[in-house]
Amino acid sequence: MQRKTLASPVPADFDEYLARVPDKPRATLEKMRKTIRTIAPTATEVISYQMPMFKIHGRGLVAFAAFKNHCSLFPMSYAVIKANQDELKNHYISKGTIRFTVDKPLSAALVKKIVKARVEENKAREDRRNKSLKKQ
Repeated sequence: MQRKTLASPVPADFDEYLARVPDKPRATLEKMRKTIRTIAPTATEVISYQMPMFKIHGRGLVAFAAFKNHCSLFPMSYAVIKANQDELKNHYISKGTIRFTVDKPLSAALVKKIVKARVEENKAREDRRNKSLKKQ
C-alpha cells in the first residue's frame, strides 16, 4: 500500500504540491528544491507518484515528499544512498528512501552531493545509451 503524502490527492505541479504542505515541512522542502536547482538547473519538475520529482537526461533524478511525521528524499539510486551511508547515519534510510524530520533536515551540502552523484549517474547512462545507438 502506498503512503499518502501530505499533498494528496495528486497536485498539478510543484507549487500546488508545496502549497498543500504545512508551513514547517514546506519551508524544508522549498529549501531543498532551491538546493537541487543549484546543482541541476536544467532539470524538469514533474509530479510522479503524487510527489515532486526532478528529471534530467530523460530519467528521474530525485524526488521528495512530506508525510505526517517526516519528509523523505528519494535519490532513485541505492548506490548513492550506500555511498553516503556514513553521512546518513542519523537518518532512517532504506533501499530507496532517506527520511528526515523538519527538526533534523538533510544538510544542503549533503543534498548537493547526492544530486551531483545522481546527475553523473544519469549522464553516464545517457552516454552509454547514445553510444550503443550509434553502433546500430
